[in-house]
Amino acid sequence: MKYILFIAALAVIFLLAFLASNNKKQIKFKPIAIMLVLQLLLTFVLLNTKIGLVLINAISGLFNHLLQYAADGVNFVFGGLANKGEMSFFLEVLLPIVFISVLIGIAQHLKILPFIIRYLGLILSKINGLGKLESYNAVASAVFGQSEVFISVKKQLAHLPDRRLYTLCTSAMSTVSASILGAYMTMINPKYVITALVLNLLGGFIISNVINPYEVSDEEDIIEVQEEKQTFFEMLGEYIMDGFKVAIIVGAMLIGFVALISAINHVFEMIFGISFQMMLGYVFAPFAFILGVPGSEVVRAGTIMATKLVSNEFVAMIDLGKVASTLSSRTVGIISVFLVSFANFSSIGIITGAVKGLNEKKGNQVAKFGLKLLYGATLVSLLSAAIAGVML
Repeated sequence: MKYILFIAALAVIFLLAFLASNNKKQIKFKPIAIMLVLQLLLTFVLLNTKIGLVLINAISGLFNHLLQYAADGVNFVFGGLANKGEMSFFLEVLLPIVFISVLIGIAQHLKILPFIIRYLGLILSKINGLGKLESYNAVASAVFGQSEVFISVKKQLAHLPDRRLYTLCTSAMSTVSASILGAYMTMINPKYVITALVLNLLGGFIISNVINPYEVSDEEDIIEVQEEKQTFFEMLGEYIMDGFKVAIIVGAMLIGFVALISAINHVFEMIFGISFQMMLGYVFAPFAFILGVPGSEVVRAGTIMATKLVSNEFVAMIDLGKVASTLSSRTVGIISVFLVSFANFSSIGIITGAVKGLNEKKGNQVAKFGLKLLYGATLVSLLSAAIAGVML
């Protein structure tokens, strides 16, 4: 039965992506098939071995150390500002972007990033049928995070056509940053976090190849930008200010988006007697069913999926933790994989703000295709959950 549901899930996901495609005739099916097979193989290995767990734990541990260094700088300036015993999202999540930006600037200055973009992008582009920059960006998103990653390609932003910008943004929204993997692993089973990380990386390429197919010429890939030579400390100043600008704009965008969703929930409760999230739970219930969730659990699973879409993955993971004991292990695994991504309404604001802070014109363009971006990233999450479901 689960294999029939898996085929049905693939059919629905690819149909939804196909209906939203910019150019249906240009879809490249060969790389899509190759990446789908890779997803199935890697999922089988990751859900049955500890190799991936060891690797991701090592990466997560490295970034936890980096965030501790960032916290030293934040505490020096803002120590005592946060309420005792409560986490300040701005201080602990946004301001460390400044330090990550500095590290990115150093890597750029030492010509490390251009080297990675060229050769890592070259390898992945042979598999996914996309450009080297898109391939690099997907991996970088899983390391730096969905806002910081745009700092690493800020020199290229002004030269990117909208079709390539959409793919970059899809990767940023579909993946999660290594710096918060440790937090996820305290809330859901680590093997599902690792599985989702790998699946989303390839899934972003697959869905982008359907929704947003295009060819990248050798001339435009990679884009080499002529830039003025800077001293090391000039570079540091530039990237510190870039990081701070991104943190401030992302914070402002989050305030607006979270407040708006809260208002919409309140209006729906007054008019319909049900929150917007609960309503979406019924919308997501059929999707939960074809992903492999038992019929008796689809509404609860759908509500958690909707919570992630409307608010964020942390809130949804907390809600999952509250009811996990009442759900089957299969449901918990499927929903856990679905939750490990940045595909939610708030991320539209985060990504728009990050790009806008670096290039206002391109930021405005991201805002225009924001809903389509969320649509594509959500399909990536559904695809990852479907593949996990057939392996559980």
